Amino acid sequence: MAEQPQQLLHLVFGGELSDLDRTEFRDLNKLEIVGIYPNYATAYAAWKAKAQQTVDNAHMRYFIVHMHRLLDPETDTTRGKA
Repeated sequence: MAEQPQQLLHLVFGGELSDLDRTEFRDLNKLEIVGIYPNYATAYAAWKAKAQQTVDNAHMRYFIVHMHRLLDPETDTTRGKA
């Protein structure tokens, strides 16, 4: 039986920022959850697609959250690096 790849969950979400210099959303009730993805590559593809759809609105921003780092800090490969 083939071994399943490790799930490294990523959340893609976004919304309109109140100020371009800060990461504060204009209306929390209008945040969009794009989805949860099993790896960074698929999350990045979803992020890129949403970002391109809203390119005309400078205040719209989408983000990728590394959920696996929150759920299991041992999966964070950047720990201990400066």
